[in-house]
Amino acid sequence: MLAAGAIVVLGGCSSSAPLFLSDGRATTLVQCRVGSDSCSQQASAACNGAYDVVRQSSEGGTLNLIYACRAK
Repeated sequence: MLAAGAIVVLGGCSSSAPLFLSDGRATTLVQCRVGSDSCSQQASAACNGAYDVVRQSSEGGTLNLIYACRAK
């Protein structure tokens, strides 16, 4: 699946252009401290509360969250 490969690429670089899911939605990567709810707050604010988690991982105390806003 093209989206899965694109997400792996996105996970390595937080400043890259948005990548898209197979349904056309753009993905966004946010990073925050593990244990903080900052990532989910950022996603919720950017998407007016409605988003899907595409991928989530943590390493070295940093949480990486890739999300896509839900269609309106």
